[in-house]
Amino acid sequence: MDAELYLADLEAKPEALGALADFLDREDPFEGLPEYDRVVFLGMGSSRYAAGVAAQRLRAAGIDAVAEYASASMGTPPGPRTLAVAISASGGSRETLDAVSRHAGASFVVAMTNKPGSAITQGAGLVVPMVAGEERGGVACRTFQHTLALLLAFTAKAHAGNEISGLVRRAAEATADLLDRRGDWLEETATLLDGPYGVYTIAPAERLSSAEQSALMFREGPRRQADACETGDWAHVDVYLTKTYDYRALLFPGSRYDEQAMDWIRQRGSTVVTVGGDREGQAASVRYLHDDDPDVALLTETLVAELLAATYWI
Repeated sequence: MDAELYLADLEAKPEALGALADFLDREDPFEGLPEYDRVVFLGMGSSRYAAGVAAQRLRAAGIDAVAEYASASMGTPPGPRTLAVAISASGGSRETLDAVSRHAGASFVVAMTNKPGSAITQGAGLVVPMVAGEERGGVACRTFQHTLALLLAFTAKAHAGNEISGLVRRAAEATADLLDRRGDWLEETATLLDGPYGVYTIAPAERLSSAEQSALMFREGPRRQADACETGDWAHVDVYLTKTYDYRALLFPGSRYDEQAMDWIRQRGSTVVTVGGDREGQAASVRYLHDDDPDVALLTETLVAELLAATYWI
């Protein structure tokens, strides 16, 4: 991995999103899917984070869907009415390939990858390209964003369709806005979150991937301690850290339980920076274009942590 190339990968996000939007205008990447009764998403790391969002949306639409650790020894059984969506940016994740082998010849397999012709595409009934370009820094940043966008296109089919390319273009504008104005917020935010016990990330269940991916970026690049938590669950599992730690967190607002968490934050004098919304007691807030749209936020807000990670790393 390379810190300078990673930063270049982040700076190329708006252009890559534009290419993805053009791709979605030209074709439906999920055209030709058979009828199915059940969807199982298979992946690891960032791929699984993104899949968790999609599975929740499908369940809300009344569809049997689950996002599984590809490494699980006990997984959803294969079957002719099962759609197995295998996600691997590199196309060679060992655990995901092993999980796909259980479904080969029994379930309809969809392979989502950023590497055409990779191992995960072999025998797949449908291959969906991520159209993210090469990530020369060695960190899955654009591929995570593109995976989310493509999975939104997939779940939109279950919700009787939606205009996903327009959403992707708004996310490109939001991403460009954060990049263009980083001089206004990045240094202050990096200082506020530069504590002795790492960074904690908090997001609503519907966008939990934002907290998970953000924490991963702190661990993967600069090798800093970081962990993710769902906002409502925070009061049951992470609140305890605010009593004894110099607790510092990124909060992605949007949960009905934001105030519950912020009440404890205020009482304990902890440091929280919000992204995309303001909450009483915050130390600072990072706002950006279109941040009032939850879907734009889903596709955009992890860039804050990614740029912070680049700052600490470089």
